[in-house]
Amino acid sequence: MREDLIIGRNAVIEALKSDRTIESILIAKGDTKGSITVLLALAKEKRIVVKEVDRKKLDQISENGNHQGVIAYVTPYRYVEVEEILQQAKSKGESPFIVILDEIEDPHNFGAIIRTAEICGVHGIIIPKRRNVGVTPVVYKSSAGALEYMKIAKVSNINTTIDYLKKEGIWIYGAHMETQTYCYDADFSGSAALVIGSEGKGISKLTKEKCDVLVKIPMIGKITSLNASVAGGILMYEILKQRLKRG
Repeated sequence: MREDLIIGRNAVIEALKSDRTIESILIAKGDTKGSITVLLALAKEKRIVVKEVDRKKLDQISENGNHQGVIAYVTPYRYVEVEEILQQAKSKGESPFIVILDEIEDPHNFGAIIRTAEICGVHGIIIPKRRNVGVTPVVYKSSAGALEYMKIAKVSNINTTIDYLKKEGIWIYGAHMETQTYCYDADFSGSAALVIGSEGKGISKLTKEKCDVLVKIPMIGKITSLNASVAGGILMYEILKQRLKRG
């Protein structure tokens, strides 16, 4: 999947507002209404080349995705080291709040998780290099621009990274249905890393064993599982709630 494209109006506008390096922007011919005027003004201010092209060309580039008449070519996303995430928390004078994704393959889920994570004050997200979707145009669009404000580290081994985080004094919480601890009963005070498993398999066995605490979300309906981004959102908000309560 290409990591040099940003697709959709809001995603491109947020990229223009950030320090992201944008090479050029393509817009559909005759599309000059609504938020496109804001986009064009920002592009002019930053002296970024804007080209009008036929909508069919945008369809082709985005593989018929919902591009909303706008595509930007950018320098591929720069992943960070885990240490940069910890430094981000330290510079803010806050206890680290990290999300670890264990083989999330759906780009819409990944984008939604990034969006919620940014709102909840997460300092960074850690993903594995293999069997996990990276930063793609769909992820950008699904994050509604939040990706521009979120640090993401891509690591070779999630479990080795968890061991490192533990040495740094960070407690590891895993989202898992087969546990007795509800999320609202868990103590998320202090430094925390939340592990969210894949859409189908959940957290892998070895990663689950490395978690300090496993937590579950209460459910009383007939459906016994939640979308990964929804489950992650509920748990991130619980962590945020506890942080706000203790000031």
